[in-house]
Amino acid sequence: MSLWYLSYDGNQMGPMETEQAVQQVKMNSRGYAWREGFASWMPMLQVPELQISAVSAVSPPPFAAGNRADEIDYKILGSEMQFVEIELDPGESAVSEAGAMMYKDSTVQMETIFGDGSASSMSGTFMDKLMGAGKRLLTGETLFMTVFTHTGTGKAHVAFGAPYPGNILPIKLTDVGGCLICQKDSYLCAAKGVGISIYFQRKILTGLFGGEGFIMQKLEGNGMVFIHAGGTVMERRLSAGEILHVDTGCIVAFEPSVQFDIQQTGNIKTALFGGEGFFFAVLQGPGKIWLQSLPFSRLAGRMLRAAPQRGGSREEGSVLGSLGNLIGGDQ
Repeated sequence: MSLWYLSYDGNQMGPMETEQAVQQVKMNSRGYAWREGFASWMPMLQVPELQISAVSAVSPPPFAAGNRADEIDYKILGSEMQFVEIELDPGESAVSEAGAMMYKDSTVQMETIFGDGSASSMSGTFMDKLMGAGKRLLTGETLFMTVFTHTGTGKAHVAFGAPYPGNILPIKLTDVGGCLICQKDSYLCAAKGVGISIYFQRKILTGLFGGEGFIMQKLEGNGMVFIHAGGTVMERRLSAGEILHVDTGCIVAFEPSVQFDIQQTGNIKTALFGGEGFFFAVLQGPGKIWLQSLPFSRLAGRMLRAAPQRGGSREEGSVLGSLGNLIGGDQ
């Protein structure tokens, strides 16, 4: 398979596979492309291989017509601790991680399943479903997911709550090219029909030190997905060749066209005493990214350090310090 190189205003990108190159040309076609066998750089719009229609004719996406996700309506309520309320028509379903439900109407039936509830996983053999469920173990999730289906008439509602303070992001996969890469614990729920699989980091250093490890989650399809991020969320679109340095834990999600790598923070002194770790993430456009201000690992670390069992104090504002804890009976 030929590898592609793209150029925007003199900024070269690549090498990349055909599918990734097509996605980038879809977002910005005002540039030039080259691969082995080309005599010179060619305008992207003059390269048939980089047009969406050409790729679809060769390998239609797994969520083409006939595999559409359910169309659902939703409301996101709350501020610091949000939850999403999904409105279902008769026969429509939503799929969530086990234990995410907040409440549901009595006409909404629950069913625990292997896999993700997409057409490909539901129509496969038992071994296919077992393999799909086994992949979820690699991302640290459980073997099972829960499907909530409206079996009555009229409208019905089911709600899913965020696991810690932050924001719930509603994303329609058709708006991001049918695929979204996210950290493995950010997925909350989705319309039935969305495929949930794993995404491996190709570079060994990115996998070992990239904050999310070798494995992230890949959400595919044409329906709505809801992911959770801690603290305040920043949504940003990187232009072609634009580079942003990010704390590894602050990445929530990004489009497949965004290149993800890591880089050492600086010299040994900076790495040891700068408080930012040895590596930070390098995100290179084009594509959209979502960042969070409060990774759960940072929140959990502060809570552990503040715990009395770890030497923290419940009387942090007192001049008596530990003596005050003894008098108050805390120790």
